[in-house]
Amino acid sequence: MEVTAQVIADHLGGEIIGDANVKVSTVAKIENGKPGTLCFLANPKYEHYLYSCKASIILINKTFEPKKEISATLVKVDNAYEGIASLLDLFNSLKSSRKKGRFRNLHYEALSARIGKGTYVGSFAYIGKKTKIGKNCQIYPQVYIGDNVTICDNTILYQGVKVYNGCQIGSDCILHAGAVIGSDGFGFAPTAEGVYKKIPQTGIVIIKDNCEIGANTVVDRATMGATVVESGVKLDNLVQIAHNVVIGANTVIASQAGVSGSSKLGMNCVVGGQAGIAGHITIADKTSIAGQSGIMGNIKESGKVYMGSPAFEYRDYIKAYAIFKNSHKK
Repeated sequence: MEVTAQVIADHLGGEIIGDANVKVSTVAKIENGKPGTLCFLANPKYEHYLYSCKASIILINKTFEPKKEISATLVKVDNAYEGIASLLDLFNSLKSSRKKGRFRNLHYEALSARIGKGTYVGSFAYIGKKTKIGKNCQIYPQVYIGDNVTICDNTILYQGVKVYNGCQIGSDCILHAGAVIGSDGFGFAPTAEGVYKKIPQTGIVIIKDNCEIGANTVVDRATMGATVVESGVKLDNLVQIAHNVVIGANTVIASQAGVSGSSKLGMNCVVGGQAGIAGHITIADKTSIAGQSGIMGNIKESGKVYMGSPAFEYRDYIKAYAIFKNSHKK
């Protein structure tokens, strides 16, 4: 589907420099721009591509002033990076078609389950007893949804997602293929004989609205109570969230990171890939944790950046690393 520069400018509240009627059908990197594509410039180090780019429309910041003539139509916006994210969502909504239908002979649906209007259920999906699924959801093939589960409106569960009994998922969430919600937490008590006795995991997982859970990511159920993923959280592929963890609103966690049991992350935190967070600690709002860092204790002050294993504040880490790096040369 084609979109004009005028539609894009109206969508973003931008200013057009050039032909308002020029059309694009897809988005491309600025170094790969060609006729019919839309590109964007947010990082100044890519500016040289701007003057050779063959794209039909280029999104730029209002504060940017080109040094040479540009052949493409420009759409000036407050923030080109945020703008392109909004446009990708627009393009996706225009081209994607939601699946429809429930073919009862090809999936299992308990008689006591309640499925909202407009919800699609794919082949070989399983929906358990007393489960409630909201309106306009997408339940792809081979999804397992246990008993007494609640899934709210407009949520998407891709192929092979598993949702254990009793768990709750909010509206407008996306769970990618292979995600597991509500598996048992890693709870074992050592006995006098030196063996480990399993501690029953009797709680649930609560995932609130507008969350995205990556492929093969696992969120364990609580031992008691609930493991909670607050609204707006984004978890990458292959992330492990242990029992009784609380992830604050709008926090993002990159691939292969792990959060140990009963820890609490604040709002708007950023956790890099392969970072590890110890159990029973609290991390303040707006904390940033670099990839492969190990967080061993509480972080009480918000807005700080931590790095290293064990981790400490970024500036101190850089100073210490410089000393370490130079010490072996002597």
